[in-house]
Amino acid sequence: MWRKIAVVATSIVTLTSCATKENQGDPLEPINRQVYRFNSGVDALVLRPLASGYAKITPSPIKTGIHNFFSNIDDVLVGGNNFLQGNAKNGFSDVARIVVNTTIGVVGLIDVASKMGLEKHDADLGQTLGKWGVGSGAYLVLPFFGSTTLRDTSNIVADVALYNNISKEASTRDKLLPFKVLDVRAQLLGVESFVDAGGSDEYAFTRSVYLQGRESKITGVTPSASDEFDPGPTPETTASSPQ
Repeated sequence: MWRKIAVVATSIVTLTSCATKENQGDPLEPINRQVYRFNSGVDALVLRPLASGYAKITPSPIKTGIHNFFSNIDDVLVGGNNFLQGNAKNGFSDVARIVVNTTIGVVGLIDVASKMGLEKHDADLGQTLGKWGVGSGAYLVLPFFGSTTLRDTSNIVADVALYNNISKEASTRDKLLPFKVLDVRAQLLGVESFVDAGGSDEYAFTRSVYLQGRESKITGVTPSASDEFDPGPTPETTASSPQ
């Protein structure tokens, strides 16, 4: 298995080094577009209808409790990465959130910490590596996971490792996963209209939003109005440009 992973990693690095001006940062664009179409199909046929049904029939207190439960688990990684980024103040605040919500908040179902002034933070391993100077690497669209970069795949590894340690019983973890997926997708309901407003090239718009959003989180600099959501050159636009 590790041998296969090494081959794939080597292939990605090779393709990245061959990136041209037209596909700089996205040397795997033809493959990425195919995976994007696959993900869009799965979302339209399965995930979006399930998430819509979940949002409509599930009472708000239950939806909020489920979201808070997973948010409390995610705070473990948030806190760890704040410490790794040298942000001890936020790190200790995250630890306090976990303690308060896990105990008083009944295993995280109630977000008591926020009501106490302990703010929810946003930090992950990809951001940490970025702040340490690690480049983003090639833009990737992974089956089911969606947009990421070579660097940000570390978030997937960290998430999997965390959830594998939620319970010693695999059956318990397997029962939690569908609720996690539904919660994440339900939070994104309504984003379709935002993506539709981005123009005819949905893939390029999604890529731009993801990459600029990640860069903003790492640098703390918000893109200017002229740069915001700029999809950059794509094979389609390049081919149609006057020579």
